[in-house]
Amino acid sequence: MLLTIPAAVTPPWSTMLGFSLLPAVVMIAGAALAVWRAPGPKLRSAILHFAAGVIFSVVAVELLPDIVQHHAPYEVALGFGLGVATMLGLRYFTQRLEKKEEPGEVGDAPAGSAGVTAPPTAASLPWGLLVAIGIDILIDGLLLGIGFAAGAKEGTLLAIALTIELLSLGLATAIELRQDGHGKGRAVAIVAGTSLMLLVGAGIGTTVLRGATGNLLEIVLSFGLAALLFLVTEELLTEAHEETETPLLTLAFFVGFLLFLILGMVA
Repeated sequence: MLLTIPAAVTPPWSTMLGFSLLPAVVMIAGAALAVWRAPGPKLRSAILHFAAGVIFSVVAVELLPDIVQHHAPYEVALGFGLGVATMLGLRYFTQRLEKKEEPGEVGDAPAGSAGVTAPPTAASLPWGLLVAIGIDILIDGLLLGIGFAAGAKEGTLLAIALTIELLSLGLATAIELRQDGHGKGRAVAIVAGTSLMLLVGAGIGTTVLRGATGNLLEIVLSFGLAALLFLVTEELLTEAHEETETPLLTLAFFVGFLLFLILGMVA
């Protein structure tokens, strides 16, 4: 059975652009909030739990039923395997970049300069971290394109879920840049530049996938399924659990899941 998307279900470019801009703008707002007043570790952990629950709900309620309905096990296995392999490969690549940055984090000051603090403008960019974040956001954009390829409803819910995720990412990135000695304005500007990768990814996703049908779309949706599950289990929840777990933090995950479960039923 061929998987097809009726033209009426596929939203116009203006709608997809608007929903792509929303997470990017919120990420920048999160960075601005972080340099103005950084949230505590418990609040950040709660946001990460909530975002994980939201994305897991979108996967379970919207993407997974569409994939199972069309009974294409070989295509699903191929797409899912490619998704897992891609995410593991990206993790390996970005971890190597981050390790290369570690020796210079303290600052390679010349001899005799001990105790002298370099001015903020002399702070070097943590390229390993920024490349890792950029790749992550690019994948998020591709997943958003995949969501809109599955339908307007799926894309809209996924855009809202990614908005919550990127809010947390903007907060964390700005805090890291400030700790490395970058000024407030520069930290926000760097985050803003990085957020553009979401628009690039969404543009690629919607351009390549617009009008896709049959086995190709089934492979792409399965790829997105694996990538989103990886994002939840290996990224969001891993970072969320860096803070001591409490019942309220755990509850945030289930609140996020239930909220979008109900929203998916009534939307």
